[in-house]
Amino acid sequence: MLSIYNTLTGKKEPFHSLQPKTVRMYVCGVTVYDYCHIGHARSALVFDVIRRYLEFSGYQVEFVKNFTDVDDKIIKRAHERGVSCDVITAEFIEAYYQDMGKLGIRRATNEPKATEHMAEIIALVGTLIQKGLAYPVAGDVYFQVEKYQAYGRLSKRKLEDLQAGARVDVDERKRHPMDFALWKSSKPGEPSWESPWGPGRPGWHIECSAMAMRHLGETFDIHGGGMDLIFPHHENEIAQSCGATGKEFARYWIHNGFVQINQEKMSKSLGNFFTIREIFEKSEWPEDIAGEMLRYFLLATQYRGPLDFSDHAINEAKQTLNGFYDLFKRLEEKTESATADRDLPGVMKRCRAAFCEAMDDDFNTPVALAELQRMKSDVNKLLSLGLSTEARKISRKEFRSLGNILGLFQFDKWEFVDKPRPGDVVVGLTGVESRIMVGQVSPEIELSKEQIEQQIAERLDAKKKKNFSKADEIRQFLASRGIVIEDKPDGTSRWKR
Repeated sequence: MLSIYNTLTGKKEPFHSLQPKTVRMYVCGVTVYDYCHIGHARSALVFDVIRRYLEFSGYQVEFVKNFTDVDDKIIKRAHERGVSCDVITAEFIEAYYQDMGKLGIRRATNEPKATEHMAEIIALVGTLIQKGLAYPVAGDVYFQVEKYQAYGRLSKRKLEDLQAGARVDVDERKRHPMDFALWKSSKPGEPSWESPWGPGRPGWHIECSAMAMRHLGETFDIHGGGMDLIFPHHENEIAQSCGATGKEFARYWIHNGFVQINQEKMSKSLGNFFTIREIFEKSEWPEDIAGEMLRYFLLATQYRGPLDFSDHAINEAKQTLNGFYDLFKRLEEKTESATADRDLPGVMKRCRAAFCEAMDDDFNTPVALAELQRMKSDVNKLLSLGLSTEARKISRKEFRSLGNILGLFQFDKWEFVDKPRPGDVVVGLTGVESRIMVGQVSPEIELSKEQIEQQIAERLDAKKKKNFSKADEIRQFLASRGIVIEDKPDGTSRWKR
């Protein structure tokens, strides 16, 4: 049975949808004023895979992902370029579709824009004022956080300890520093809409509440986004939505972890900020292959954990995919030998069960990938003993079926690369050179027990020193060779192939 880590409760919980075999899911989309970066790619991929697995599991998924198309950053960009906000948002919505298409991200069932839901937004603000949870001030409207007693339950913060946070304007007219804007009065040169409080535009948080309730109802199953949205955005969504309806807003809250670049925080000031299109432009591979490399790399880390984006990790993903596609190429060969045909159903049944068990455990894609690698190894062995042409077709179909859940293994042709040798310098998608070290070569070479335990010891040492990026890199390295690490409560780890 599927279990999901719920940020709201801080634990894994069995998943039960409100309606049988139907899942209603809302994910906060991008603010369309610039090109998407690798952090956006990770979030989009995480929820793309969650949706795919839910559908594989027999659910009909009503997936809503919005575009924020009215915002201070959009207005600023429009002024800089001397065009309307509509021109900016149209340009970057199209860029979003282009970039996500390269990664195989499917479009949501519904992708609403904030500017198309002004009636719902204004009505929701009016309801909050009527209930005494919000107050107008000279054309602005603020949510009064002290009136919502459960404020802070998602982020586990106490109101008395909070200060005005990111994207919350400090305003002496507020009754509490953490009161946040539901409606902003218009300024010269800004887009505005008529409202009972005067011309203006909505605050960021109220947009998502109005769109989610418009398309999914007052209570729905899953709300998702990056960890950076937990506070204040999602905290404020809960306060205003639950305050308005008196009902729970979303039952499960899912958040994906952050992305680092070469073990450093991704930041424009550090010069390690990569947009998705920059990464593809620097890649030596065709877009479809580079896209699959990125997907595999992003899925090799559990979605809630931090992810280190490095050339070495991307190269590892390419080498691992080479191994899969080398097998697929061999499976296309015709043969009359059927010596091992009788063993194939057992191999596929075991892999499918283990794959689903991993995905049922909070969408654990690293373990799911390890199970696919194990099936690859098993099928390679059967192939050497002799598989009939029909058995080979069945094998390839199974890889396509399970791979489709992750968005992998759908190509008929694949461009291979010579496996690097120790000492070789390679350039990955980030354009940064890295030197291949001993032990970092071919994922087809099986590690010995001693080598695995040495790697695990180094990983534990890195975790003790709080060098989590190195610990995660070691885990990814082992996962690429079919080694699954299970951390125990006492701080030790155990492993299995």
